[in-house]
Amino acid sequence: MTELSPHLDGNSLAGPLSDLFSVDVTQAWWRCPDCGSTGPLAELHVYGPDPGLTARCAHCSRVALRLVRHEEDTWLTLGGAEGAFRFRTAR
Repeated sequence: MTELSPHLDGNSLAGPLSDLFSVDVTQAWWRCPDCGSTGPLAELHVYGPDPGLTARCAHCSRVALRLVRHEEDTWLTLGGAEGAFRFRTAR
């Protein structure tokens, strides 16, 4: 698969996700359901910032998570799930 656009690594999610979680999620391990690759969230490729941040598998580009901030809410979608978690966040 070709590169979608320049990307950051998963460490760029540390700040935005710290609004939602009290642990360092960049050290959490993920397993890609498509290609089977495993590794820390920090190794994912992150695209954004608009309309939000999208983290993809570094090997096959499968979506691992999406994080979108809108007004006072932060929306988190894990994997290719159709549902999303909504968190009230202060700005």
